[in-house]
Amino acid sequence: MGAHVSIPAYKRSLPQRYGLWGVKCGKCRAVTFPPMSCCRECGESSDLIPLQLRPEGEIYSFTEIVAAAAPPEFTDLSRSRQAYTVALVRLDDGPKIAAQIVPSAKPVTIGARVRAVFKRIYVEEDVVRYGLKFEVV
Repeated sequence: MGAHVSIPAYKRSLPQRYGLWGVKCGKCRAVTFPPMSCCRECGESSDLIPLQLRPEGEIYSFTEIVAAAAPPEFTDLSRSRQAYTVALVRLDDGPKIAAQIVPSAKPVTIGARVRAVFKRIYVEEDVVRYGLKFEVV
């Protein structure tokens, strides 16, 4: 069984899913994504500043997901093509995030520059779930 995300929980996460909103610590200046109630670096909780992260970065690491390894919510994606790429992207603002890479003729390599694009991610409970994927630029 895949990771179920309820509609209310999904809606609460829309600012970070759609707009890359994180937080910046006023004490140590570390940037955290997704936003948390305290800084990952110093533990500060009273001086966190909302920050919209730039939608660019580079591939830190990546892997190909094949049909046999795909979680159930990506069954349709697995059927539509043999494999898809998931990468750990280091955003230009610092945080690393996991994201799908949009298929293109450009090779996926460690260090490749990428930018966020708004795309359909999957369907759950008859609701199309949208979010950010990345494309190699």
